Amino acid sequence: MKQIVALTIAACLWRACILSAAEPPPNVVQFNRDIRPLLSDNCFACHGPDKNTREADLRLDTEAGAFGKAGEIFPIVPGKPDASEVFRRITTTDPDDQMPPSDSGKKLTPQQIALIKLWIEQGAKWEGHWSYVMPKSSPAPEVKDKKWPRNPIDNFILAKLEAKKLKPSPEADKRTVIRRLSFDLTGLPPSAEEVEAFLADKSPDAYEKVVDRLFASPHFGERMAMRWL
Repeated sequence: MKQIVALTIAACLWRACILSAAEPPPNVVQFNRDIRPLLSDNCFACHGPDKNTREADLRLDTEAGAFGKAGEIFPIVPGKPDASEVFRRITTTDPDDQMPPSDSGKKLTPQQIALIKLWIEQGAKWEGHWSYVMPKSSPAPEVKDKKWPRNPIDNFILAKLEAKKLKPSPEADKRTVIRRLSFDLTGLPPSAEEVEAFLADKSPDAYEKVVDRLFASPHFGERMAMRWL
């Protein structure tokens, strides 16, 4: 459970870093990571699984639909952006052909269009939905500051910070740590007695003991179920 919480926090921090500024395109574009979210947000409403809202009998949420012939055109031609109707539609200035339509309230940024082009140029490799793909462990990236990481997750965070020429924030004091931990896991502030007990605990596993206590609290279950309810 500790690993799940740590991975969740790391994923949020990692995404926050990614969204904080315009990023250069990755060396290798991955469909599930880079392209599927763009199609889902901008295209699937009209070219997705709902047959009642589907336009032009075109589906971009399936491999057959994205690469199969649609009339006289092919939506996506691996390796050939200029021959791909999808790329033509997202780059045209003709309001009658432009996708997403101007009245949809959706718009692809130049960076997103460049990412789609690069994906097509690299062969437009399709991936099944991420929930059906076996997770693979990624090696922790190398970092300059070898002393800061305490576990492999820290390497991913620090690598992004170093790429932006940023330094990690100073470690929070124990009073702040227990407040953050309590709010994250139970949604409630720690009591004064719990704070004082944590401050007085000088053992090397003081933090882990607080985590275990909060996991055992019924409020942890309430916190986790809150969104479902």
